[in-house]
Amino acid sequence: MVSGKANSSSPGRHAGEDRTGQSRGGKRVKPPLTEAALRDLALHYAARFASTAARLEAYLARKIRERGLAADAEGRVIAPDLPALVARLVALGYVDDDAYARTRARDLGSRGYGGRRVEESLRHAGVGEGLRRQHAPGEAAGRRAAALMARKRRLGPFGAQLADGDPLVRRKAHEKAVAALLRAGHRYEHARFILAAGSVADVEQWVAEAADEEGTEDQW
Repeated sequence: MVSGKANSSSPGRHAGEDRTGQSRGGKRVKPPLTEAALRDLALHYAARFASTAARLEAYLARKIRERGLAADAEGRVIAPDLPALVARLVALGYVDDDAYARTRARDLGSRGYGGRRVEESLRHAGVGEGLRRQHAPGEAAGRRAAALMARKRRLGPFGAQLADGDPLVRRKAHEKAVAALLRAGHRYEHARFILAAGSVADVEQWVAEAADEEGTEDQW
């Protein structure tokens, strides 16, 4: 995988770098990447981090921008096929978009984030639309996560109730609580129910009803 273009400088050397591999400022720089080095980087990254195919390819492309590509003795620069390299790691099971999406969705749900935040996170990681839909939280999971976030933020029946007083103060507090749940990715109707609930028991019953209907008591 080489191109026919020759470098104008010595093979594999960055601009501003001397023959010892040091920059003009004296700082040691990493050498340009060979095909073998790219494979090693890909394997090392996949072994250390849960990733998607798109994220791995973006990582390798960034490393190429940072370090450049090596050239052979004739000055020809390699032209790596990053999609093929990533596809090989996918085929070997080192990268699995489905497993990543499932784990990420469960992690976000267990921290109290709703469906919109899950979708945004998976899309940002390069997960395809089909897998994003497949791992989106259902009604029961959405309610459970919303209740968890409300408990963490002490919202609605999980927090101190305002005494009767200035309606403007109460309205602003309500709007702030709604905004907090919406920022966490929750649906407006879920936020509205929780904030209007008369007690924690009412919220717990609301969550349990959806879980019973779906048969998903212990699932995300």
